[in-house]
Amino acid sequence: MQLPIAAMTKPAVTICKNAHMALMPERPSPDDLLVLLAVGRTGRYTTAAEELGLNHTTISRRIAALERAMGGRVLARVGGGWELTELGRDALAAAEVVESAVRSLAVDSAGRRALEGVVRISATDGFSAYIAAPAAAAVQREHPEVAVEIVAATRRATQQRSGLDVEIVVGEPTVRRAKALRLGDYCLGLYGSRDYLDMHGAPASIADLQRFPLVYFIDSMLQVDDLDLATSFAPAMRESVTSTNVFVHVEATRAAAGIGLLPCFMADRHDDLVRVLAEPVSIRLTYWLVTRAETLRRPEVAAVIDAIGARMEDQRDVLLGRR
Repeated sequence: MQLPIAAMTKPAVTICKNAHMALMPERPSPDDLLVLLAVGRTGRYTTAAEELGLNHTTISRRIAALERAMGGRVLARVGGGWELTELGRDALAAAEVVESAVRSLAVDSAGRRALEGVVRISATDGFSAYIAAPAAAAVQREHPEVAVEIVAATRRATQQRSGLDVEIVVGEPTVRRAKALRLGDYCLGLYGSRDYLDMHGAPASIADLQRFPLVYFIDSMLQVDDLDLATSFAPAMRESVTSTNVFVHVEATRAAAGIGLLPCFMADRHDDLVRVLAEPVSIRLTYWLVTRAETLRRPEVAAVIDAIGARMEDQRDVLLGRR
């Protein structure tokens, strides 16, 4: 018995449809792209999971699904975290478009685009307190949904900025796959407490410094070349109180532990500290900002960096010791 035409052609149509679907490439999921965005910015699955409210397993599964859709690896393992591959950077650009489209739907009461998210900064102790913190407060007042986390550390710029959006370092850094932006200068000077100078007298010259103990960083633990070279102006001074924290330097100097080599913008805040040998000893150093190019495109990060730049400009004379 001859079958109806419809019955004869239906399997062929189904086969052709399935074959067509098999040939179609799998499209990356927008959700998976946003997961990659979080991992690419933080360098860590755990940090991205906290930010997105997911668990580590889900992050790993989403990245695996994205790599299947993209046909290759989007992340490469590095010491302490993950970095984007070339394919990953292409995917990240698409993820930023997705994020921008989603965020464009959120506006504040004035009809402006609302910023939100966490910005993580690493900076030296003094910079953290007197530049980064006021800048973060200014951003938070204007954009209440932006949170700023500040990690105080005096070190070189890291090659893998896992978990960090912005690093502030002393001295021009050598970095790869990152942007280094010059923020501005500050000065170190020699200071003694009034009580200490009344008791021991002030140094009359650079050569006279050899009879005074120095308050400064622990030499064996100092990682920053420019700070290490800062004492080369003087003859060997015996160490007094030393620390990895510049606030300890200031307080030890105020407590008459010796002559402190201190940032002027910190020491000049205290009336009981007197600057000595101001003309011959003025060590000028430079703050640099380091961030990934893709991180710099985040509007909340850009807002924080702009606020830091404005604070640096406002405090220029203070930073250079011009009271």
